[in-house]
Amino acid sequence: MGVIGVVATMKVQAGKEAEFEKVFKDLQSKVKANEPGCLQYDLCKSKSNPQTFVIMEQYESQEALDAHGKSDYFKAAFPALGAVLDGAPGLEFLDRID
Repeated sequence: MGVIGVVATMKVQAGKEAEFEKVFKDLQSKVKANEPGCLQYDLCKSKSNPQTFVIMEQYESQEALDAHGKSDYFKAAFPALGAVLDGAPGLEFLDRID
């Protein structure tokens, strides 16, 4: 099984963008420090809609992706992120083609 990509699209409530970015950056630093199986965990903001954020992720295996979702810091951050979202996140799972 190859590298798994995830594209998570999140729309944030107006005026809550800075709060979202702060919580995400804290989570991002923990992911990068503790998850060697996470190859990419980057936050991008839409140029056309500043309330839309896209998280681009890559994991070396399904096990690494599963471990990410089960981590204590992910579970702790998700309620804070969810509190500023404007709707459910959109998730797309991908197989990387090498």
